[in-house]
Amino acid sequence: MNSTLAGRVVLVTGGASGIGAAVCRRAAATGASVVVADIDVPKAREIAGEVGGHALELDVTSEASVSAGVAAAEEAAGPVDVLVTSAGITQPPHPPEELEQSVWDRVQDVDLRGTWLCAVAVGRRMAVRGGGSIVTIASIAGMRSMPLHSYTPAKAAVIAMSADLATEWGRSGVRVNSVSPGYVLTPLLQEQIDDGQRDPSNLMESSALGRMVQTEEVADAVCFLASDAASAITGINLPVDAGWLVAPTWRTYRGVPDKR
Repeated sequence: MNSTLAGRVVLVTGGASGIGAAVCRRAAATGASVVVADIDVPKAREIAGEVGGHALELDVTSEASVSAGVAAAEEAAGPVDVLVTSAGITQPPHPPEELEQSVWDRVQDVDLRGTWLCAVAVGRRMAVRGGGSIVTIASIAGMRSMPLHSYTPAKAAVIAMSADLATEWGRSGVRVNSVSPGYVLTPLLQEQIDDGQRDPSNLMESSALGRMVQTEEVADAVCFLASDAASAITGINLPVDAGWLVAPTWRTYRGVPDKR
């Protein structure tokens, strides 16, 4: 099977930056018609212009905005064959007693509710048409304990929700999978590194491959799962983490071995 998305309509939420923008570029490079959906309209237009796609203003936390946005996307580009839910935010690593409730609520609203609203709005249409692929962007944070007391449960819920939807719509020809990136060198993470908020050597040493992940590598995994090359794959969560999940426990022994 071919792993390209030629001839497909691909809707990417959060498509104006980071992983979302990388997915837009990768999908367009394989022949897809891309709809760049984002709350940041100028940046969405910039990416849409770059990939020859359509820009769409979308607030994933608003049911009305999502409903209208999906209708507008299909009017502009045609029925959506692939949905990638990349819109998301993170949070400071505060102790729970210092984490403002408004911050906790906002992360849940964007990362979990936003994913749900978009997946249902597009998935219900795919199910009626008899086919489609949804790839949600979760995180390794949803698979391990971290001091991110809203972000980690939100991403864990995205993983569980994706498996539920995969079963719900499977007989209707809709596949649903999630991708869990590790520490990806997005512009946001680079800013944190430049500001001294994050230590890149610690991030790299904590992975089996000894490096961070590039946005293009996450995009490759997303586009693979969305393509016919993954036609029998549904309900899975694929970590793209440079081996971060497997490496930390080795620190209690002799650490990850050096290059031979």
